[in-house]
Amino acid sequence: MASFFALHHIQKQAHLTRFFGFHMSLFLIRHGETLLNAARTVQPAATPLAPRGLAQAELVAARVVGLKPAAILSSDMPRAWQTAEAIARHTGLEPLSTELLRERNFGDLRGRAYDSLSFNPLEMLEAPANGESLAEFHERVAEAFEYAARLRVSLDGPLVVVCHGLVIHAMLANCIDVGKHPIPARIGNTSITQVIAQHPFSAELVNCTVHLNGTDLAEDTKSLSGG
Repeated sequence: MASFFALHHIQKQAHLTRFFGFHMSLFLIRHGETLLNAARTVQPAATPLAPRGLAQAELVAARVVGLKPAAILSSDMPRAWQTAEAIARHTGLEPLSTELLRERNFGDLRGRAYDSLSFNPLEMLEAPANGESLAEFHERVAEAFEYAARLRVSLDGPLVVVCHGLVIHAMLANCIDVGKHPIPARIGNTSITQVIAQHPFSAELVNCTVHLNGTDLAEDTKSLSGG
């Protein structure tokens, strides 16, 4: 039978593992909802948050305060940046931006109704006219993830990364050890995914939107998750 001191040591080590795992975390957050998400339209780069998305951003920002982040890194696209600004107001942190975290560039398909297309643009391998191929997008997302992981190491606390549905999905598929977590078909607006920012980059939480529970801002599963 284990001694009291042995059990105390095991419990202390488990606590330290949880603490340092949290401390070393990246929190990946998808932006709030846009009107074009709800309308199932492939979005132009400059698409801002809808009023509903702004309200979602306030709720996730209030939740993020409890995560005690050391910094915020965001895509520079307006819908992500507005979400990061809400988090900044709640935390007092000044967000940083990078083009690496932008949503996949769908080129001339931007502005097209998703359901009017005879194919799924979110899964197309080739580059649409004036856009990115899937391979090019995945390469950029891998670079973005490496950049975020390096930045986290330089900080004294967790890093919040605000970006896009397809970006987070690509990170889960290609950069992160999801373990027993299934990769969701869709990434919810303002969902939080927690990743330990050291090898093997394991996912501790995936696509969590509990901050929207019990409100009229809960995820619309018919909206477009990416694009």
